[in-house]
Amino acid sequence: MILDKVNSPEDLKALSLEELLVLAEEIRSEIIRVTAQNGGHLASSLGAVELILALHRVFHSPKDKILFDVGHQAYAHKLVTGRKDRFHTIRLEGGLSGFTKVSESPHDAITVGHASTSLANALGMALARDLLGEDHHVVAVIGDGALTGGMALAALNKIGELGKRMLIILNDNEMSISENVGALNRYFKELQIRKWVQDMEKLGKNVLEHISPRLFGLVDRAKEAAKLLLHQENPFYAWGIRYVGPVNGHDLKGLIHILEHLKELEGPTLLHVVTQKGKGYKVAEADPIYWHGPPGFDPKKPEKVSKGYSWSQAFGDAVTELARLEPRLFVITPAMREGSGLVRYSTEHPERYLDVGICEDVAVTTAAGLALKGMRPIVAIYSTFLQRAYDQVIHDVAIENLPVVFAIDRAGLVGADGATHHGVFDIAFLRTVPNLQIAAPKDALELRAMLRKALEVGGPVAIRYPRDNVERAPEGVWPEIPWGKWEVLKEGQEVYILAFGKTLRYALEAAGEDPRVGVVNARFLKPLDREMLAWLAGYKLITVEDHQGMGGFGSAVLEALNEMGLKPEVRVLALPDRFFEHGAIPSLHRQAGIDAEGIRKALREMGVAPVHERA
Repeated sequence: MILDKVNSPEDLKALSLEELLVLAEEIRSEIIRVTAQNGGHLASSLGAVELILALHRVFHSPKDKILFDVGHQAYAHKLVTGRKDRFHTIRLEGGLSGFTKVSESPHDAITVGHASTSLANALGMALARDLLGEDHHVVAVIGDGALTGGMALAALNKIGELGKRMLIILNDNEMSISENVGALNRYFKELQIRKWVQDMEKLGKNVLEHISPRLFGLVDRAKEAAKLLLHQENPFYAWGIRYVGPVNGHDLKGLIHILEHLKELEGPTLLHVVTQKGKGYKVAEADPIYWHGPPGFDPKKPEKVSKGYSWSQAFGDAVTELARLEPRLFVITPAMREGSGLVRYSTEHPERYLDVGICEDVAVTTAAGLALKGMRPIVAIYSTFLQRAYDQVIHDVAIENLPVVFAIDRAGLVGADGATHHGVFDIAFLRTVPNLQIAAPKDALELRAMLRKALEVGGPVAIRYPRDNVERAPEGVWPEIPWGKWEVLKEGQEVYILAFGKTLRYALEAAGEDPRVGVVNARFLKPLDREMLAWLAGYKLITVEDHQGMGGFGSAVLEALNEMGLKPEVRVLALPDRFFEHGAIPSLHRQAGIDAEGIRKALREMGVAPVHERA
């Protein structure tokens, strides 16, 4: 295999074009083989193979900096930068990250996982390069979905103003995870079908094949003259960025030729590359949404696999029904329709559904505008993505106590996506915000009850739930729960375990049938149930949560006890002050000491050893 001979990007420079084409197919086969075993980002990585080979053929990594936005398209990059022997470990505990990661390889220019960050990073690198008197290229690869993000657009504005030498590769596959939305996306689609664009693409390719470097000045002057014609058709000229394309992202020879010439140009240049998500794998080409990040599958007979009934689906089903009862309900998502379980809702209530694209801040502030006009908006958002809209939560929603519900998905450790995606900070950054209430349901029925009640109580409410499966709740059932009140699930004689969210299952498992150990479903963190907490202060207490210890649920309990002048013995079980890497969720919980065994250990340390151990 040619792939066996590639131990660094420099090895690509010795290969013929025919060998590179064979290598592209070998890389696709390896990506499919390993993703079938481990799960992972399949369709996006398959679509970027030729582009990545062309980049590494033309540029010199790690001296030249190649930045991948989000990083989920970079599997081929990992394979040709000295990591093919470890590629089978991708997304497994102790193995390679599913995204680019600076501490993993000098060829990974940035650590990523969230979208729209590459352009600002690239600008910073270009500024540093010029200030330090260095001479290397900076290349940012960004998808058309990520380019719609506000951070990317703001960075483009500054890149055009400063005019630093850098190359932006727009990898246009018309997809992020869900279909792309917004005016810029419509522009890309329309641009690709314009006859003048297709004619210019053919002409540009012919010119580049016969041009010499000495003529680039003349070409640039011609382009300057052409701006008057093109700028009204192309927004990049308005930003002060040279635009080239669109070009075929699977034409390896053409890509290499164009990149060789573009790298000689001064100032910022954007190369518009059109690729097919899932390229080379028919099922992924046909359904790039499902095959964007599938679980394990049989590569010889690839079929969709049921992942079970998730909390995301439970939320989606609940709001779909709730919208029939509450005409003011409106749901907003930042580009996560499928991930947030909103496919059914978006079909049944399209007039009360909005996907703002990868713009979390816009999602929150749009919800504020809806609330100011009497609507009852729900923002469906992952915990890790809500971090990007913190100012809007405070400034636009909480100050005026607006009735916005935050349905926080993927709360807690999320597994194979790793440190960039673990939702372990939301309690700490939300509970400090006045007016904002925080809850976590124990099951799908309680989720339904909280969603309906949150629309009634008003003000901002955050309801967090994990990345996990849950038992389906019956349709049409809306149980009543007392808002702000905890629930005793098991009486105890000596110690009570106060569990918030997903850790409740561990608490019940650790308590078992031991009459000395009680369990409380502490489903409301803010407001805290101080009345029950005052009663519980007569016992030893253990708090357990899938969240950072500092500023979390346990901290809230300790603060409340201190304010009430109560001093029971308390153990706080939460995540330590470090970032957790990727791995299976049960394993990560075990490492953190918040699983059933971790709770049993705390019980032993408090003098409440399990019955079989005392014997």
